[in-house]
Amino acid sequence: MPIIVNLDVMMAKRKMSLNELSEKVGFTLANLSIFKTGKAKAIRFSTLETICKVLDCQPADFLEFSKD
Repeated sequence: MPIIVNLDVMMAKRKMSLNELSEKVGFTLANLSIFKTGKAKAIRFSTLETICKVLDCQPADFLEFSKD
C-alpha cells in the first residue's frame, strides 16, 4: 500500500499508548489499531483532525506516501 501510517512513531514521541490515545480521541481501540497498522481503507478528515489535536501534530507527521 502506498500510504504508510507511522502513528506508532508519533505516539512514541508523545509517550502515549494506544489505549491512552483511544480514550483521548474517543475512538475504539479496535478502530485505532486498524488505522495504526495500515489496514484501514479510508479515514475521515474529522478523525485526522481529532488525532492531530490530541497529538499536537500535522497529518504529514504520521502519514507518508511511498511510490513502491
